[in-house]
Amino acid sequence: MKRFLMTLLMAGLPMLASAQAYPSKPVRLIVPFPAGGPADVLGRVVGEGLSKAWGQSVLVENKAGAAGTIGVDQAAKAAPDGYTLALVPVGNIVVNPSLFRSLPYKPTDLVPVTMLATAENVLVVGANVPATSLAELLKLAAQKPGELTFASPGAGSQAHLAGELLQLDAKVRLNHIPYKGVSPAMTDLVGGQVTMMFAQVSSALPYIKSGKLHALGVASQKRSPLMPDVPTIAEQGFPKFEAVSWYALMAPAGTPKDVIGRVHRQTLEVLANPAVKEKLATLGMETAGGTPQALATTIQQDSARWAGVIRQRQITVD
Repeated sequence: MKRFLMTLLMAGLPMLASAQAYPSKPVRLIVPFPAGGPADVLGRVVGEGLSKAWGQSVLVENKAGAAGTIGVDQAAKAAPDGYTLALVPVGNIVVNPSLFRSLPYKPTDLVPVTMLATAENVLVVGANVPATSLAELLKLAAQKPGELTFASPGAGSQAHLAGELLQLDAKVRLNHIPYKGVSPAMTDLVGGQVTMMFAQVSSALPYIKSGKLHALGVASQKRSPLMPDVPTIAEQGFPKFEAVSWYALMAPAGTPKDVIGRVHRQTLEVLANPAVKEKLATLGMETAGGTPQALATTIQQDSARWAGVIRQRQITVD
């Protein structure tokens, strides 16, 4: 019996040692977008917090290209040793597998660590649009099928899918106008060239405050703390409507569970820091957290929902 217990103890020592030793060298955190944007800032804030907790450098690597695909693919193909982590947006893990006929990676090539942050989207219309509520906008759309336009920063973006979801739920016909980025889309919306757009609150808020845009509904299940007087779309007759942008921390499949556990626990500590919450709030983000299992459930549910929208609206990008 004593020999059996010793055998069990010895078998557990390598796992215990790996958890205690990790990380013994710098960890890289891949951000699949250029430096300076919201995703990059989020990655650097989290990386700095983990670096302080571990006493090891966390090196943020910006691997931009193909709307995040290049960076996510590099993370998916990295050694599963805990020394490569990735900041993965909702689009790259949930939407793109249904949107593209072929991707260089599979969603299962990455494993969840935790949800880092969410960013709410709001439906805004130009000041020239004769609608001050969602009901008025939808009535106008029903009267002019296909004439009202909605902008997005590109086909397959969260803004695009939110507009398509609105058409399905409200049974109206809108005309999608894709742009190459948020800035040109917002410029034309403010200028009156397009009718509406789902935009992240942080991007739209300055125009809302100046009266150049009107906010008609927040695309989440709860109101935005930045605009508490603006009702959600769910409150206005579409209880299941939700189009929230989010960013997750993930690792290559096969990364040891004890390492995932340690990264998860210490990331939650970073996200709980009031200074981190305040910094991300300036970007229109709210810290999230949660278990790897909770993130896996969110990925599964969002994948099914957006796959249905893509199929029903016959959305293609390649």
